[in-house]
Amino acid sequence: MGGGNKGGGRRSGAVTIRRATARDARRLTRLVRKSRAYEGPYASMVAGYRVGPDYIETHRVFVAEEPGQADGAGGRVLGFYALVLDPPELDLMFVADEAQGLGIGRRLIAHLREEARRAGLARVRVVSHPPAEGFYRSVGARSVGVVPARPPAVPWDRPELVIEVAEPTDGQPTAWGTTAGEPAGEV
Repeated sequence: MGGGNKGGGRRSGAVTIRRATARDARRLTRLVRKSRAYEGPYASMVAGYRVGPDYIETHRVFVAEEPGQADGAGGRVLGFYALVLDPPELDLMFVADEAQGLGIGRRLIAHLREEARRAGLARVRVVSHPPAEGFYRSVGARSVGVVPARPPAVPWDRPELVIEVAEPTDGQPTAWGTTAGEPAGEV
């Protein structure tokens, strides 16, 4: 997550972020299972993992993708996130390996903030994959603790962070780069 252009791919052109549908389940599952961020000791976390249609329908899942084909076929999935409202938590966030370093993660976090704000949330909890902690900090998340390991399912401690959603009212810059009262911009 974040960092340089690890995927070695081209710069991202037009990218849309839209609400996922049940038809996206297979593509999102494939993105999770193929993620290089979960190789080696982290592989057990995504082995057999499935983003099912029921999950997509229950939570606010959003997909970043390149525009589709003229024939109506969907575009290439570049990343996605899932926002759980009660309690407020970023449950999943993945950026395709080839899209790493193109700003997709930052766009998804900006979108998450807007979506959370619309839902009336003040903050969103993130239990981070350990290697992704630096990315979340770079987008303004603050550390609030550590979630202890739960072997055998999760054999390592994970950073717990919070993303503040509400904008300050005193004109101070926000963690996501705008000043209170300024629109955050469309993603």
